[in-house]
Amino acid sequence: MSTEQEYRVYNAQALGKAIKHFREQAGLTQSELAARVGIQRSYLAELESGQVSEQTRRLVSLLASLGARIVVRQVDW
Repeated sequence: MSTEQEYRVYNAQALGKAIKHFREQAGLTQSELAARVGIQRSYLAELESGQVSEQTRRLVSLLASLGARIVVRQVDW
């Protein structure tokens, strides 16, 4: 049975929503995920809350100018 959810990322808020969804689905706290990827928990909280970083803004803008967007969905690796 597939419960796949897909997030289309048009801005920092949509990216944050996707990160939070998949983190919670994985049963991880912000602290646990941050430790796994080597970032501060506070930075992860900023990402999840949709705070706009210069890197996120530029990436979304770059892709939009190419007629593309980020789509986030769970995969089996």
